[in-house]
This record gives sequence, structure tokens and C-alpha cells, in this order.
Amino acid sequence: MAVVARSRQGLRALGLLGSHAAELAAAGGLGGAAAGPIAGCRPAAAALAGAAGCLRGGASSGGALPAWCRHFAALPEGVTEEDRAALSDVRNIGISAHIDSGKTTLTERILFYTGRIHAIHEVRGKDGVGAKMDSMDLEREKGITIQSAATFCRWKDTHINIIDTPGHVDFTIEVERALRVLDGAILVLCSVGGVQSQSITVDRQMRRYDVPRVAFINKLDRAGADPWKVIRQMREKLRLNAAPVQLPIGTEDALRGLVCLIDRKAYAFEGSSGERVVEVPLPAELQAQVEAKRAELVEHVAEVDEQVAEHFVLEEPIDGDMLREAIRRSVLGLKFVPVFMGSAFKNRGVQLLLDGVQDYLPSPLDVNNFALDLDKQEEKVLLPCSRSGPLVALAFKLEEGRFGQLTYMRIYSGVLRKGDNIVNQTSGKRIKVPRLVRMHADELEDIQEAAAGDIVAMFGVECASGDTFCDANTSLAMTSIAVPEPVMSLAVAPKARDQSANFSKALNRFTKEDPTFKVAMDPESGQTIVSGMGELHLEIYIERMKREYKVDCEVGKPRVNYREAVTRRAEFDYLHKKQSGGQGQYGRVTGYIEPLPADHPTKFEFENGIVGNAIPPNFVPACEKGFREAVNAGQLIGHPVEGVRVVLTDGAAHAVDSSELAFKLASMFAFKQAYDKAAPTILEPIMNVEITAPSEFQGNIIGDVNRRKGIIMGSEQEGDDVVINAHVPLNEMFGYSTGLRSMTQGKGEFTMEYQAHNPVTADVQAQLTSHYKAARAAGNK
Repeated sequence: MAVVARSRQGLRALGLLGSHAAELAAAGGLGGAAAGPIAGCRPAAAALAGAAGCLRGGASSGGALPAWCRHFAALPEGVTEEDRAALSDVRNIGISAHIDSGKTTLTERILFYTGRIHAIHEVRGKDGVGAKMDSMDLEREKGITIQSAATFCRWKDTHINIIDTPGHVDFTIEVERALRVLDGAILVLCSVGGVQSQSITVDRQMRRYDVPRVAFINKLDRAGADPWKVIRQMREKLRLNAAPVQLPIGTEDALRGLVCLIDRKAYAFEGSSGERVVEVPLPAELQAQVEAKRAELVEHVAEVDEQVAEHFVLEEPIDGDMLREAIRRSVLGLKFVPVFMGSAFKNRGVQLLLDGVQDYLPSPLDVNNFALDLDKQEEKVLLPCSRSGPLVALAFKLEEGRFGQLTYMRIYSGVLRKGDNIVNQTSGKRIKVPRLVRMHADELEDIQEAAAGDIVAMFGVECASGDTFCDANTSLAMTSIAVPEPVMSLAVAPKARDQSANFSKALNRFTKEDPTFKVAMDPESGQTIVSGMGELHLEIYIERMKREYKVDCEVGKPRVNYREAVTRRAEFDYLHKKQSGGQGQYGRVTGYIEPLPADHPTKFEFENGIVGNAIPPNFVPACEKGFREAVNAGQLIGHPVEGVRVVLTDGAAHAVDSSELAFKLASMFAFKQAYDKAAPTILEPIMNVEITAPSEFQGNIIGDVNRRKGIIMGSEQEGDDVVINAHVPLNEMFGYSTGLRSMTQGKGEFTMEYQAHNPVTADVQAQLTSHYKAARAAGNK
């Protein structure tokens, strides 16, 4: 009773308790959807959650609405019964996690159990084949996923499109663009490692795109496995309303099966590859724990679902079907994360996870997708997922294939057929679809058409990542994908002159495929500079140049991508005047520059504060262009200036001599004039570093982090290991893997990801500035 009393108070605080009992009875048991709003559900999800019992996926229906209740469930506007029949059994999901949590192994088992492959191969298997989704030689050699890979399979009555994503932070763009186009996701967590740094990043990405997810605690067969610790970390570190829907029967070497808490049924996995799921008697010693964990599950669901809350408070029994429906509503409403368990490597729990994908993750109909109407100043419009609607497809990933450029697309509306003429909304070009395929890792399956809700690929079409394709009569564009800024650069050059053509080809291809891989020319040294997300990221591309294009590269010392910023307001008043016979140049600009707030969404802002026509309006864009060019290279160390607002307040023009060039040059020199007075500073990238090592090395590691000018943010004990979290300047992290291995006798490991750009200390600023001046002086000789 203590638990019930405490939960009642919590539910009252959330405003979920009302006098709905009579309404529920009057509604004939239609539950929350009929009696009151579904807590937190997005409109499309709420519309489909029209009747209790309609949304149970289950083995029999595969997620489709049973015939007896179809007339209760309202369809979203613009969606037809034909769309529902085609799409209610479709799931577009991604598998994301921290590195080495078992994502690719899990995908391999899913493909095996759904019949897509007929033999299981391990990520670093001795047979030399490797996992199906790791199709690159480099992936199989290193045992990591580098590129996201798409595939499709069928589980019972449900068609599942899957994208397996990398875990390493250097390839975070692969996760970003996959989550942008997916409807749901599986968050994989290691039962020993728990919530790690990249788990937090993936969670942040899922929140950015409002992706409903289920969690899978993997590797329960490992020594030290503790699923309850992982669930506790999900609640504390990720702030998720998470609760287990399963209970393991034994852990570590003794993992025999799983108990479904919803139905109180126990399952074992038999056969050489765990392919047979067999119901077994519930062990008597687990009875009490099953009831306690089921009560915990009901309590967490009751906090976010009105229907279960009513029964929970009235202490009425909650059966399995009611609980399933409530979990689905809560998952679609981004209010709850059901936690599944198992061991992909030991073939335990994968089939039950697939049932969970079918039961709880959304179909394309359950998710609201918005497009921008280009004819109405990019007004946001809801895009129904319907075959009968206009064609709208987003290119989210490019890859150089055997037959030309392979463009991965998510179709949000309409039908795309081979041979159709479509329009690229970004470039305005009209193109014909030469070939349409479904992807199965690196294998292709030709298809004649694809419709709303599908993830497919087309060949031979020139476009960029993030482009929207429509039919000729539609002017809609999908919102773009968030692309993080690169944090590290290298100078690269081909060793032999005859390799220059292939070197250029490789760089062009890689920049098209990967928006986080940037190429630039250093104007002073003439070197080719490549920038990326980290050492591994750039190392992989240099290795790919060697293997795929036969180009051996000379690689310069890694260079940190510093930024410059102003710290106070400074005025400028600059006159650009040049007379050399004939028409001269005349332009005067007056105003000030000031720092933008730290949380400002843009890095540069230009404001025209002129009252009247002191500068003719047709010259103001030239002024903005001049200031934008000026911030590309600061005067301290030549790196871009960020977080600055330029306000133009006055100026002067000449009737004859003023021109766009004159005002552009005046603006560039005016910025330089004000920059020195604005107390400029240098910003360096700070990395969030997580180090795991045996506890006896804790003192050495902390001392080394302090020597590297890092700040210890916290440490916690996990069994015999200590996990240290620190913020360290990227410039101090080069070669850290070697240093950590020698400090910990090879037992330590670390991960790092970009945190923010922070100001450097005065001595570092003086050192960097003097090096820059010396390099410039040497270059000018």
C-alpha cells in the first residue's frame, strides 16, 4: 500500500487523476483515447490510438488494426484506408549505441531470424567473412562500423527497414542523418558499460528529431552484467522514464532465458543458433521478483498514461493487452522507454525484441513529418504519409557505388517509379530516375516503384546530401540535417605527381559522401587541408585513398581548428577612398561590432541600423558581404571569427565613385579596425573525455589529465574499474591512446567527443599568436 499511496500523490501532481472512471465505463471500455486525451501523444499518434486494443501489434496482427475496431480509429488528414493497409505494418528503425555495444551483432541476428541471411558471421569472425552489415574491408579488419548500412526484412507480418549506424563519435554524422529519416530506434546499451559518453550523444540526437525508441540491454552473458544498474543510469544520466518489460533468467554464464513481465511468461531459446523460442515454466524463485518488477513497470507507465493511471489508483487489475496498448501510446508520445534484455552474441532475446519493435515502435502513419512550402516563404506544413499525395523524398546519404552515385532516400509522400521525371528542389534541376533499388548492405535489389514510408536508393543522379526531390508541380522541401563542425585538420599531399588526378577524385567523392569531411587550400602555404571529427575519422579516409584510389599520401602534423572571438563592443568608422584617374572608389561605413550571446543559434549576425539613405540600399548587401568575408580569417591566428554581431549605423556614399566593390572593401577594413579594439581572444575545441581503467591507476590518470590542462568533471566506481569524466583541450589529446596504454599496462580505454569551443589561457594565446606571426613573416620572405 505504501507504493500505491506514493504513486497516487505523484499522479495527482502530474494532473493525471480525474473523475474519468464514469466516462471510461460510459465509453464502453474505449479507454483514454475516447474518454480523454492521450497524455503527450503527437496528433497523428493520438488519431491512430483511437480504441483500446487496436494498437497491440502482437504475433497475430503484426501491428495492423484488427477488423473489428477499424471504424473507431480516425485516420490522419490526407491518409486513406489504402495507405493504412499498406503502412500500418511498416517499421523504419535505426540501431544506435556507444561503440562496442553490439549493434552490428544484433543486426546480424535480426537478419538471421527474419530469414534475410542463412548463416551467422561475427564482426571479427575467424572465418574471414565478417558481419553482413560491415561490407567494407576496413570495417571487417578493424571490427568497427564506419558507414551506416541499410537493409530490410520481414518479421511475422511486419516489414522492417533497418539502418545499422556506427558507434564511434568520429562517424556521428552517419547516426545524425539516419535518425533524421527514421520513425523509431533501438538504443542498445552494454550491460557492463551501461550509459557511456556516446550513449548520451545518441540520446541527444534522438531527442533532436523526436524519435521514439525502445532500449535493449545487450551482453547479459558477460561477467559483471547488471541490467538494473543500466536502467538506473538511463533514468539518472539520460533523464528517461524507462522500465524493464523483461526479467533475465540467470545472468553471465548462467543466462538461460527471459521472463516477459507483461504476460508473466518465461521463454527459453533453443537450437544451435537460438532460433526456437520456447515457452517454459516460470521459475518459482523468480515469482516474487517478477511481481515486484511488473508493479514497477505499471507505476512508470501510469505516470504518463491516463487509462492505466485510472486502474492503478483504483487498484484494479491491469491485464497484458491493456499494458501493451498503454506502453505503445506512451512510446509514440515520447513519454516512456520500454527496456528489453538479452545477449545478441549468445542468441538470447532478439526475437522478443523484434516483437517489441512490432508492438511499440511507430509505423510511418504514427509520426508527424513537416515540410517547408517554398511558395509561401518556407511556411511549415504537415506532410501526410500517403501514396496519393505529391512526391516528396529526402536524399539523406550518398555513396559511390559500382554503377555511379548511389543516393539513399526516404520517401515521405507520393510514389516514385523508375523512369519518372523529378525535380531537385535545391538546384532546380529536372532529372529522370534511371534505376531504383532496395539495399541489403552492399547488395542491390532492383524495384520498379517505391511509395511513401519506404527507404530506397537510386543510381546515377547528381545531388547533395539533404536535397529534396519532388514532382514538377510541388514546391516543398524537407528540413536539412544538423551537421557538426569539424574539430581537427591535417595537411595532405600525394607522394607521387602522377597520383594527383586520383587524389582530387578521392577528395571530391569523400566530401560529397560525408558533410563532416571538409577540404580547403591554405592560401599561405598552398597545402591541401582536410578537416574532420577526429584522428580516426581522418585516418580512415587516408587509408581509403590508398586502397580505393591507389594514392599514397604524405600527412602533415594534426592541426586543431581554433576559432577567434571578440569579448567586448568596439566602434568602427572607416572611409575607403581611392582616386587614380577615371572613376575612383568611395565608401564610408560607421557602426560597431559586439559579441553574440553564448547560446545564440548563429555564429555571425549582420544588422542594418541605418535610418535614411546615408548608404544607398543597393550597397548594403555589399557591406554585409565584406563583413562576412572579414570574419573568415581573424587577425590573431588567421582562424574564423565566431559569435560576432556587426551593426551598421551610418555611412556615406559618392554619387559617381561609390560602388559595390568600394563598400565591400570599406567593410572589410572597418572590421579589422574595430577587431583590435574588441579585445579578441582565441577559442580552442574542448573534448568530453571518458576514461575507463582499473582503479589502481586512478591517481596516475587524474595526474596526467591535469598535466594536459584538463578539468576532472567526475569519477565513479564500476566494479574493479573507475570511470573518469574530464574536459580536455583537443590540442593536448594527440597521442593519448599510447600514453594511456603505457600508464595502465594496456588495460585502460577512452572515448572522446567534441564539447565546445572555450577561450584559451593568456600564455597559450601569446604563444599561438607569436607562432602565427613568425609563420607569416617566413612566408613573406
